Amino acid sequence: MPETYMTIRQMCDAFDVTPRTLRFYESKELLFPLREGQKRLFTRRDRARLKLILRGKRFGFSLEEIRQLLDLYDAGDQQRTQMMATFDVAQRRLSSLVEQRDALNDAIDELRDQLKWGEQMLASMNKAPRAAE
Repeated sequence: MPETYMTIRQMCDAFDVTPRTLRFYESKELLFPLREGQKRLFTRRDRARLKLILRGKRFGFSLEEIRQLLDLYDAGDQQRTQMMATFDVAQRRLSSLVEQRDALNDAIDELRDQLKWGEQMLASMNKAPRAAE
């Protein structure tokens, strides 16, 4: 079956990214489009890699982590090494996200308490008789 290539515009439309994003990922050695003069042609493998890059970014993985994980694809062990490394990075990221969520929940609760206190203070100030001018 012949390889189906996508142009940079097709990639942008398909993945909702900008040409600048694709060129940036190429410069970081995350994507390896074929070149025909100035034209970039993206392979099925590039498309799969871009899906993984975008998913990794959504989860908060660094570009270096993503690059290292993608590079493990060719380790020759049916992606076992890649899957184990991805699982490890994902577990660490999940733990970090849970910690961040808990810290945000604590800050939200504290701010709500302060707002309740402020509301009570304002209400009592409005009820108090005003000093004669």
